[in-house]
Amino acid sequence: MKELTISGAYLHTPALHGDDRGTFLEWFRADVLRETVGHDLNLAQANLSISKRGVIRGVHFAEVPPGQAKFVTCVSGAVLDVVVDIRVGSPTFGQWQSVVLDDRAREGVYVSEGLGHAFMALTEQVSVVYVCSEPYTPSREHGVHPLDPRIGIAWPEDIEPLLSPKDTVAPTLEEAQEKGLLPVYDDCLAYYARLRGGGRQAG
Repeated sequence: MKELTISGAYLHTPALHGDDRGTFLEWFRADVLRETVGHDLNLAQANLSISKRGVIRGVHFAEVPPGQAKFVTCVSGAVLDVVVDIRVGSPTFGQWQSVVLDDRAREGVYVSEGLGHAFMALTEQVSVVYVCSEPYTPSREHGVHPLDPRIGIAWPEDIEPLLSPKDTVAPTLEEAQEKGLLPVYDDCLAYYARLRGGGRQAG
């Protein structure tokens, strides 16, 4: 796994073993993730998202602690997967990085607690799976508008974005910061250190 330009986000490129029967790969390895980030991923929930072309899901995040770390991969089709640094006080606050996840390279992205995550479906139908460190808790879940020009995510210009009603009315990054919704970088660092020390906090 290699770290992306945003600290706390990593790209996993699996070895693909193929023959005339098909392909085999290890799309997730707990030991590899632990060696990379310094702690285990507590498997609390596994999600499957099926979307049609143009659908954008995100930018989503959860309050820290405990936040919600994710390991994301695309098992069918292709998505533009985006990590946004929404941690107030981070050296890369407001920056984003995207990678294409598809059913060819079979790569995956690990998103640490406190980072924002979104993706857009690039093909007619996509299936995205992601395992999460904490269960979905509506009262602790928030979002930032994926088309916020302050963030400036370069979504494909030839695809019409389709947003859920919730994401359509999500605040901009500035509005979310003014409302005190965004994670604080130092709080995230302290929580990562606690995880590396073997502790978890339910919040």
